[in-house]
Amino acid sequence: MERKVKYDLTFKLKCVKLVEEKHHSVTSVSGLYGINISQLDRWLQDYRRLGLKGLISSKNKTYTAAFKLRVIRAIERYGLSLSEAKFKFNIPNGSTICQWQKSFATFGLDGLQPKRKGRPVQDMSTYKRKARKSNKPLTREEELLIENEKLRCEVAFLKMP
Repeated sequence: MERKVKYDLTFKLKCVKLVEEKHHSVTSVSGLYGINISQLDRWLQDYRRLGLKGLISSKNKTYTAAFKLRVIRAIERYGLSLSEAKFKFNIPNGSTICQWQKSFATFGLDGLQPKRKGRPVQDMSTYKRKARKSNKPLTREEELLIENEKLRCEVAFLKMP
């Protein structure tokens, strides 16, 4: 199943071309099409750096803890901005790196480990079954009621077309 993209490539390209080639302002284009100014700025930045490839939506990726740590260390060591790190390491959004930094600062290396998605696995040791009926023998009346129900079912089955 493919991820649903809010803005397709042709729409992004049309907005970027209006700003780049027709010299419209970012504010006017964002107002015209009802998109966020910062979103349009990001598209422009991606387009200027990577061309058409920068506007193509990428699928959700999972990154290893070692890769995340390498990105965080590179930012610290070389003083990279989020957008520079984003382009250098080919990460779709700078806010992803921001989340990694926050997790690393709070939880250390454990915060960078990939998290399990979906519903948690149910612990079957705590699962309790419904209590069974007692093993006492049925009374004569209960036996007759059960037999009567079985016979009704048989008759209904035989009457079916």
